[in-house]
Amino acid sequence: MTRVAVVGAAGYIGGELLRILVGHRGVELVAATSRSLQGRPVDGPHPNLRGRTRLAFSAEEDLDRVDVLFLATPHRETMQRMPEFLARAETVIDLSGDFRLRDPQAYVDYYGVPHEAPELLDAFVPGLPEFHREQLRTADRISVPGCMATAGILAFVPLARAGLIEDELTVDARTGSSGSGAKAGRENLHAERSGALRVFAPTRHRHEAEIAQATGVSVRMTATGVEAVRGVQILGRAQLAPGADERSIRAAYRAHYSAEPFVRVVAHRRGLHRFPDAKILSGSNFCDVGFALDRGAAQVTVIAALDNLVKGGAGNAVQCMNVRYGLPEEQGLEFTGLHPN
Repeated sequence: MTRVAVVGAAGYIGGELLRILVGHRGVELVAATSRSLQGRPVDGPHPNLRGRTRLAFSAEEDLDRVDVLFLATPHRETMQRMPEFLARAETVIDLSGDFRLRDPQAYVDYYGVPHEAPELLDAFVPGLPEFHREQLRTADRISVPGCMATAGILAFVPLARAGLIEDELTVDARTGSSGSGAKAGRENLHAERSGALRVFAPTRHRHEAEIAQATGVSVRMTATGVEAVRGVQILGRAQLAPGADERSIRAAYRAHYSAEPFVRVVAHRRGLHRFPDAKILSGSNFCDVGFALDRGAAQVTVIAALDNLVKGGAGNAVQCMNVRYGLPEEQGLEFTGLHPN
C-alpha cells in the first residue's frame, strides 16, 4: 500500500487532496499537516469529511518518511523548503507555482523574486499526464500546473503541435472564488464578490507563462473573478496556419485525446451544453475542451473548462501519483460531476 501525506492540508486544495485520498483504494493516508490546527480533526475545516476519517492535523516536524508527499504550500516558501521536503518522501508532488517554470528569469518576471532553488527546476516533471505520462512513470519530483494554465495547455497544445496555429495566443480566463484560497482577503468577502465580474489580472497573469512554455507560442492572458465558487473556463483565440480548417482542428483533438480518461472534446453544433461548461464539472477530474470556427475566418476560438480544485489541482496531482505508482489512472477520481448543480 502506498503511504501518502499532505503538507498544508487545511486549505481548499489540501482539503480536496484529503477528500480524494480518503476514498482512494490504493493508498494509505497517514498524515495531514497544518501549522495552526495541530491536534484538531481534519473534519473541522473540511466538514465534508465527517465520518470518513479520524485523522487529525499534525505538525510538519512530526512527519515520518512516506512514499508520496503532496505539497499544498505557498508560492515562494515551497522553493525555500524543497530540500527538506525531498528528504521526507520518495516522491514529492508540488502544487505550488515554484517549480512550474523551467527558466529562472521567467520566475523572476512573473513572481517578482529570484528563484531560490534554480538547480532543482529541471528535475521536476510537469504534472500533466496527457503530455508527460511516460516521464511521470518514473518521476520522483512532479510539479502540477496551475488551474487556468491546465485548461489553456489542454486547449492549445494539440493545435500547436499539429502546426495549426501561429503567432500570438490570447487567453481570457474566468475563475471562481475558491481559486483565491481559504485565506483570501477582503476582496473575497461575500459582499465584495457576490454578483461581481471583476478583472483581477488585466495583463500578465502567472499562468500565461506556463501556457507559453507548453505551447512554444507567445501568450497574452487576462483573468476575471466570477461569482461561482468552483470552476475555470478559458476562451482562447489564435491565428490559423495556412490550410487549417475545422476538420484538421477536430482531428488534432481526437488524435491527442481519444484515449485520455479525463479530457473530453465538446464542440457540438447545437444544444445547451454544446461547449465546455465548468458548472457540470464541479467535483470531477474532467477537463472539457472545444472550439468554434467561423466559416472563412482566419482565427479559431477554443474553449476549455474544469474544476479548479480537482483537474486544476488536487485531482490532477492524484492522477500523476496513480501513473507514477502503476495504479489504475482513474482510481480515486471516478466522480463524474453533478447535473443539475
